[in-house]
Amino acid sequence: MMVSWKHCLFTVSLITALIFVFVYNNELWEEKHFLKASLSNASLLAEVCHRIFKGKVFYPRENALKTTLSESTCYEYMAQSHYITETLSEEEAGFPLAYTVTIHKDFGTFERLFRAIYMPQNVYCVHVDEKATDTFKDAVKQLLSCFPNAFLASKMEPVVYGGISRLQADLNCIKDLAASDVPWKYAINMCGQDFPLKTNKEIIRYLKSFKGKNITPGILPPGHAIGRTKFIHQELLSKKNSYVLKTTKLKTPPPHNMTIYFGTAYVALTREFANFVLQDQHALDLLSWSKDTYSPDEHFWVTLNRIPGVPGSMPNASWTGNLRAVKWIDMEDKHGGCHGHYVHGICIYGNGDLKWLINSPSLFANKFELSTYPLTVECLELRLRERTLNQSETVIQPSWYF
Repeated sequence: MMVSWKHCLFTVSLITALIFVFVYNNELWEEKHFLKASLSNASLLAEVCHRIFKGKVFYPRENALKTTLSESTCYEYMAQSHYITETLSEEEAGFPLAYTVTIHKDFGTFERLFRAIYMPQNVYCVHVDEKATDTFKDAVKQLLSCFPNAFLASKMEPVVYGGISRLQADLNCIKDLAASDVPWKYAINMCGQDFPLKTNKEIIRYLKSFKGKNITPGILPPGHAIGRTKFIHQELLSKKNSYVLKTTKLKTPPPHNMTIYFGTAYVALTREFANFVLQDQHALDLLSWSKDTYSPDEHFWVTLNRIPGVPGSMPNASWTGNLRAVKWIDMEDKHGGCHGHYVHGICIYGNGDLKWLINSPSLFANKFELSTYPLTVECLELRLRERTLNQSETVIQPSWYF
């Protein structure tokens, strides 16, 4: 009797375990096939994104919103990759934007950024690091050749992180954009790992609210930033490693008795201010003085924009302007942590950051990696396209849908 009871208990346990394994494997199979299907269907991708917002975890091996540059004519590429090819409203037609995009690697992420910010009434200047590979340069050149309102910067710099070359790359594009026939209202500078959080219409409405003022968030330099302009720094270029070296030699005071400010490198500039930066002696002297400072793009724009009388200046602006959403490693108590990983103290966003990103008031966010966290980029891109088309006052072409 005892043996029979033990045999019965063993049989029940075995059956229970087999049922659990079957159910678990069946759910896993369904999840894998659901995710695989989603990678070729935008509506299913939307469901995946919805599940991520609810805390579900996915690890896709391929991208859903694919592009076809290498295997298409320009016409085929623009249609098959779902570029928007007509201005979506009179309001947007009357307020064109200019973009500078500085890149050096990761063509796939840049291509998604370009598609997300592209509108036919805007104009785009792309600066490719002179040190980038020929393969990367050729891919960027091929992409831009398909768009009459996009071009490579006329002069390329070998960009060094934290050096004057990063600011000069932006200025090279600003100079090219200033010569453009497109009557752009604001120039926005970006890097290849940025991504928009707002539609083109939402961006221009935000910029319009500044009534012709430049947006250069920044303050008087905090203690940790004073050494950046107090001591001479040197850019050191090599094939293996390029960097900025701090010396113990003191710099001369700033030109024209300027007060140096510290702020973000990412700004929104009016065309009048751009012309001032390129032509005014105060701006030219500040640029020359800044050549041996550390990360001059974080003091150049904001310093000039704090001078009373400069076109579009905001002398008392402080951190005014929601241009970039960034998760800094030393500010986790405010943003709740990074769900991807940190590089140079900045979060590379993962899927778990999506809810924080879509709730951000900022126009753009930094940083993304399509190859590492594809769904983070694709969920943002899909959501952005849906809102863009919902706001359209133009008849929507079928190819604009993902």
